[in-house]
Amino acid sequence: MQSEQLVQVAIAALEDMKAQDIISLDVREKTSVTDIMVIASGTSSRHVKSLADNVLEKVKHQGVRPLGSEGLEGGEWALLDLGDVVVHVMLPTTREFYDLERLWRGAEQSRAAHGE
Repeated sequence: MQSEQLVQVAIAALEDMKAQDIISLDVREKTSVTDIMVIASGTSSRHVKSLADNVLEKVKHQGVRPLGSEGLEGGEWALLDLGDVVVHVMLPTTREFYDLERLWRGAEQSRAAHGE
């Protein structure tokens, strides 16, 4: 599955569960670790976990085997390594503290377009 298709699956899974402020960062020119990062916020620890679980379920349904995941038990920040795509789901305070968007400044950013 191409990176862009995987991003769309991940974003759709996040939108299905009402994730907030979903963005994608194209980091191909910045790092060799991954191509695209998807960042989203959840409203509670339980919501963060549910969002991450839904992304994992949807990508597995598409035949993608995640390389790993971190933070699913804590619920403050979940990281899903899908290879060419890394998904970060965080509580808003955690997201503000780490400010990944600023860290990866200069990477092409796009916000998910979804109706609220």
